[in-house]
Amino acid sequence: MAVRTHKEMVDVLLDPESIGPEVHYFMIRGGNKQKNITICQSGLVGEEYIKTYGHYHVSDFLETYKILAGEGIILLQIRRKGGSGEVIDEEIESVRAIFVKAGSEVQIPEKAGHLMINIGKSWLVTEDNSPISSPQANETSHPAHADYEPVRNLKGFAYYVVEKDGKPVFVKNPNYKNIPEIEIESR
Repeated sequence: MAVRTHKEMVDVLLDPESIGPEVHYFMIRGGNKQKNITICQSGLVGEEYIKTYGHYHVSDFLETYKILAGEGIILLQIRRKGGSGEVIDEEIESVRAIFVKAGSEVQIPEKAGHLMINIGKSWLVTEDNSPISSPQANETSHPAHADYEPVRNLKGFAYYVVEKDGKPVFVKNPNYKNIPEIEIESR
């Protein structure tokens, strides 16, 4: 099992000076034979809902998240490609916010950036089929198939999700060159 601490999350928060829980979420990895479990704390860091760090996949596989408990938002973002097919980290082609609850399933498109946000009052618990099979000690918290660097460099995803009047509101991250309007759906 691994944890993502507040200290590790500071790089991707709307307000890095905000106080948060010591641990934002827990990760239990099952490898190629079992599913992986992520357990995300409820609450806020400043105005921002507690979330996972977020990453892009570096290989072509489809990942499926199943929500086991709680309610949240899965953010998906696709980077724009340059003329020779290279991705441009700070330019986003599309962003989707999928509101989920226990029983929901979301398929993560190939190479899409994704993270989850707990907007409920209790744990947000998910199961996924991400292939964690490396014997590396750091594989549980930083799997080899995932690229965290573009998210860290841009201080989070294209949108932050904050609480306003008890509801989630999407705030654009000014570190991106272009951010399309967010597409919202529910599952």
